Formats: sequence, C-alpha cells, structure tokens
Amino acid sequence: MGPLLRDAAVRAGRYLRGLAGRPVAPAAEAVRALDRLDFPLPGTGLGPAAVLALLDDIGSPATVASAGPRYFGFVTGGALPAAVAASWLLTAWDQNAALAVMSPAAARLDAVALRWVTELLGLPGGTAGGFTSGATMANATCLAAARDRVLAAAGWDAAALGLPGAPPVQVVVGQEVHASVLKALGLVGLGRDRALRLPADGQGRIVPAGLPALRRPAIVCLQAGNVNSGASDPFPALIGWAREHGAWVHVDGAFGLWAAACPEVAGEVAGAAGADSWATDAHKWLNTSYDCGIALVRDGEALRSALSAEAAYLPLGADRDPMAFTPQSSQRARGAEVWAVLASLGRDGLAGLVGRCVRLARRFARGVSAGGLQVLNEVRLNQVVVDVPDQAIGILQREGTCWCGPTRWQGRRAMRVSVSNWSTTEADIDRSVAAVLAAARRAGVRPQ
Repeated sequence: MGPLLRDAAVRAGRYLRGLAGRPVAPAAEAVRALDRLDFPLPGTGLGPAAVLALLDDIGSPATVASAGPRYFGFVTGGALPAAVAASWLLTAWDQNAALAVMSPAAARLDAVALRWVTELLGLPGGTAGGFTSGATMANATCLAAARDRVLAAAGWDAAALGLPGAPPVQVVVGQEVHASVLKALGLVGLGRDRALRLPADGQGRIVPAGLPALRRPAIVCLQAGNVNSGASDPFPALIGWAREHGAWVHVDGAFGLWAAACPEVAGEVAGAAGADSWATDAHKWLNTSYDCGIALVRDGEALRSALSAEAAYLPLGADRDPMAFTPQSSQRARGAEVWAVLASLGRDGLAGLVGRCVRLARRFARGVSAGGLQVLNEVRLNQVVVDVPDQAIGILQREGTCWCGPTRWQGRRAMRVSVSNWSTTEADIDRSVAAVLAAARRAGVRPQ
C-alpha cells in the first residue's frame, strides 16, 4: 500500500502543479485517447499500480483544468490545499459517517462544521443541517422538511400518508428560479410546473411589489445569488410578505449565501437569515472538493422528522447522528472536509476569499468593457455576463487560455463568467480578458 500511495501523491502533485500553465480545455487527441480505457473487463486484474498509471497517463491529459485559476464556468471553485489533503486522509479513514457509533470522529467534525457554517452565514442559533451530495439534494432536503411542516399545520401527516389526498401546497418562486430548485420540487412531489412564478427585474431579483395573496399551506422559494447576474432577491420585503401569509420561506443560495461571510458584500444577502431554510454548496465558493452540499433548517425537529429513519439494527445514539438529517444513510465524511477548510481559512480567510473573487470579477468586467464588449449585468458578486455570440465562446474554449460558458440572459445569448477559484490572480484575469477580446474579434464582433 505504501508505494502505491506515494506514487499517487507524486502523480497528483504533478497534475496540480501543471494546472496554471496548461490549456484549460483538453486537446482533442487527449480526448480521443480515452478510447484506450474502454477495453473488455480483464479476467485477471491489471493490478493497482498499472491501473493508477493508466488513469494518470491517459485520464489526466483528458481532464478539463476546472481546478485551475482560469476556469470560469458553472460557478466552479478549485479545491483548496486543505480540502485536497483532508479528502485524501478521509478516504484512508474510509468512515461511514451515517451514525456517531460508526465514526465518532466524523460525527463530531460534522456537527462542528455545521455550527461554524451557521455562524459564518449569520443564521439563527440552533439551526440544524446536514451535508448532501450538492445543491440539488440540499434544496430537496430543505423542501422535504418544508412540505411536511406546512402540511402538518394543515392537519396532514405527509410522512405517514404521502401526498395523495393532501391539501395542495402552493409553491411560489421567482421568474429566474434555478433549475435545481425546480428539480427538487419534483423530487419531493410538489411538482416542477405547478409553482407560481413572480416577476423579476433586469437583474433577476423578484420584484417586491404587487405581491399576491397566498393560500395556506404555502412555501416561498427565494434566491441568494442569481446564477447569471449574481444578484439576490430583496429578502426583508419578501420574507415579511410570506410571514403575513403563514408561508415557509426557503432560500436557494448555492454560491450566493457565502457573501454573508464577507463584510465587503454581506449587504447583498441582508435579511436572508429571516428564512426558514437555506441550501448552499461547499464545493462552489468555499472551494472544497466535489459532492458537498449543505442543507440548513431553522427548525431542527422539522428536518429530523422529515429525514430520519428507524430500524432495529440502527442504534441511534444520544449524540447527533448525521443520517437523521440527510436523505442518504451511508455517506462520506463531508463535514470533516468542510471542518478542515474552515479551520484552515478562519473567518478572515473566508472573507478574503469571497472578497477577492468579487474584486476579480469586477476587474474582468472592466477589462472587457474597456475592450468594447458590453457587460449585461450589475456585477454584484462573482458573476459577469458578457454580450458575445456563441461563435466567440467556442473560439475561446478551443484556444484554451480560459474557459467561459454560454448562457441565455434576458432573452439573449451571452457568455457567463464565474470567478470562484481560490487560486485565480489579477494576472489570470488580465490574460483571460485579452483572450476573450481576441476571440470576439475573430468572431467578427465589433467593439461598441
């Protein structure tokens, strides 16, 4: 085992050191070479050393350098050194973090990490939560608790009886609701297409005027950090309206909620703590490794009653058992990795990470604007929307200096830039701006 792990460490270190200098997108020949990994399952195994070599020699060149400093697609952060190192150790631990009795260390780190997260986000004391596979499952977790609680208030036990025959739950979302919320609504049986959509302004924020009366039971879904513009809904006005109608308020804040941890931009999400539940992603702006969403619910009993499972062989203890707060039973020690990242960064380090990304996004916007391209959004956080055609985006991606993706914003095609990586520098931004401007010129875009 020792030589194999040392070989893995050498190969991983070489890969990470090369991220900043390589093209972001893999070369076409590297992608074609993946065919070499598609062979009949051998009767006699190849052995771990040979398998590791194949993965590195063929797989590594065909990866997208999304962990590198010039990847600006999909709100993707790169795993911090503490996250990478902790995940290696946690993999060696090989703990099932479902129950405290199965892993006292994982359960304790899970609880501490959740407490730190709620403090950093300014959420109410006593907020409960769990670590999930991502924002979609975090949203679904919160909405399951919301569904059961609002139906219980209407005299219906959804956990026992399901939804057939239940009073219909009115769900309200904004016009710019993220697809993960709609998917989660489908997963918890509330329907993707039944939600009432409220009008949004030019930055994707729900307009807090002319709001309709709600019928109970009701759930209102708000947004911290629009996936294109980065703007957040006006929480105080909308939460006040929802409270008047007895509605549960959920906030989808996959990346935007982390603004609360940075005094420089905390005002962007002011009032979000007044909601009943919140979903976010640690593998976005917190820069943990992947598969690390966080579901947070003000009423811990609502979360536990919606998600817990009992069986004779499951010895639920006096300590907090993570599986009682998440959809999955068996689970990796996600909370331990979040603990490692937060302990490494500290409060000031996290604020610095968020603030630096915001400043770099604004630098990107100024650069492309100075080059004659139109920025279509107010750069509130780390998102920039640039008016360039798909042809220019394709040229940019193939050229390889940086990677930005296409989007549709306010009825028009555009390019979306998300600055979320801890390792991105001003020099990376300036190189990327130059590449965007060159790609636009090649696509025939005339400066405005």
